[in-house]
Amino acid sequence: MTQHQPEFTGPLDGIKVLDLSKILAGPYATMSLADLGAEVIKVEHPEGGDPTRRWGPPFMGEDATYYFAANRGKRSVTIDLKSEEGQRVVFRMLEEADVVVENFKPGSGLQRIFDYRALSERFPQLVVLHISAFGDEGPLKDEPGYDMIAQAAGGLMSLTGEAGGKPYKSGFAIGDLGASLFGLIGLLAALVERSRTGRGQYVTTSLYEGQLALHAAWATHHFATGERPVALGSRHANLAPYQAYATQDGYIVIAAGNNDLWQKLCAALARPDLAVDPDFTENSGRVVNVQRLEQELEKSLAENTVDYWYEHFTAAGVPSSPIRSLDQVYAHPHTVALDIIQTVEHPAVGSVRQIAFPVNFRGQRPPVTVAPPEFGADNDEILARYAPHKEAAGA
Repeated sequence: MTQHQPEFTGPLDGIKVLDLSKILAGPYATMSLADLGAEVIKVEHPEGGDPTRRWGPPFMGEDATYYFAANRGKRSVTIDLKSEEGQRVVFRMLEEADVVVENFKPGSGLQRIFDYRALSERFPQLVVLHISAFGDEGPLKDEPGYDMIAQAAGGLMSLTGEAGGKPYKSGFAIGDLGASLFGLIGLLAALVERSRTGRGQYVTTSLYEGQLALHAAWATHHFATGERPVALGSRHANLAPYQAYATQDGYIVIAAGNNDLWQKLCAALARPDLAVDPDFTENSGRVVNVQRLEQELEKSLAENTVDYWYEHFTAAGVPSSPIRSLDQVYAHPHTVALDIIQTVEHPAVGSVRQIAFPVNFRGQRPPVTVAPPEFGADNDEILARYAPHKEAAGA
């Protein structure tokens, strides 16, 4: 088990968070708050709790590994939010809370019960983060939201995969995670503002809005030209050579992002002819003639292996990388040196490895110290504090 400095105090130490969300976007945001030092209480429905507990196999003990990915550092309490007693318990908790994170469906009964305008009158200190599928306005606001729906509706699947091929989703849940991270930014900004004004506020984002924001250069490309962006495989729309290329035994990614790197690449490949080819002298020409460029480069790369070219390009100062599988990534000496994979003890399944928070503070990474909680693990402690009859609260 990795040893950490015990004196680490997170920048959000003293902040109390009530997590009323489920699945991934909200829970990932609240896990990040816990990593940063906040106290997070996860409220789960008494009948099964967060659905991701059952999103398996694989499982670790009673819970799916998917649940373990977004819930460390929290305490779990089971409360039926639709019951009157459950609501009374939560309102008592809100008296002490700084932040609420929820992903209630727009217009749902739970959103009406926990309406921010009413909450802010009783609890003016609250910062509420609401994450939805498509936002609270517009013709799609009532549509159901899952990560893959957001990737399809938000355009990502039209840009992913080989040119002219069938659509693919991203290899990980960028719809959920994008909304989570944008929501986290908004929430932290609201806490900074509250430190000046003393009042919280209602912060909203959605999976759909997050996808639009992440279009970035694709959006400006379309707005300027009117062209419809399409999937390009691993190619870049505006830069070349910048993609995966076939070698003797696999693929290597080359990212020659300027003319100086292009010249270094030509020298490393022993292809002075490419360095002076008028079609390739400037990036604009390499982009226009990208298919011929790919053919010429792969002609040379086919002479040797991925490992050979990676070492060769590294020595020549040409940015490149093998395409590593996750097991290779996690075992890589660089990953180990970063101390980003940490181990925490879980009461039911023993040692659990986690990817720690990817930001350091004063040169120290926030340590992973609390495993994802078992279902209702903290009922006795929390309900004894906030509910005189824990059965009535739905424990």
